[in-house]
Amino acid sequence: MSGQIWMAVAAGGAIGAMARHGVSRASLHWLGPNFPWGTLSANILGSFAMGLIIVWLSSREPASPALRAFLTVGLLGAFTTFSTFSLDVITLYRDRTVMIAAAYMGASVILAVAGLFFGLFVGRQIT
Repeated sequence: MSGQIWMAVAAGGAIGAMARHGVSRASLHWLGPNFPWGTLSANILGSFAMGLIIVWLSSREPASPALRAFLTVGLLGAFTTFSTFSLDVITLYRDRTVMIAAAYMGASVILAVAGLFFGLFVGRQIT
């Protein structure tokens, strides 16, 4: 991997991590601390954005490898939070109930995949 791609991933990752933190703080402020709304929101929004970006990049093939790495691996890789998602499932299981943990897990997976489909659909409509 070239140095330019590494720098693109790093720059995207920094921006994505800051955006993720912003979503987490806003969710905590607006919705409270009783459910991992920030993680759920970031995963849904990130999946939607991935759909849009993939359609956009596909319409501009060959897209710059550095741009693709910046947007997908860096920006959205840092913004979406499936490692945090896994921790949240275990924490909800430990601190609440199996049903709450299962509901969160199901909502995260189903709505994130739906977000990607919706992003693909919207991306195709606007290109």
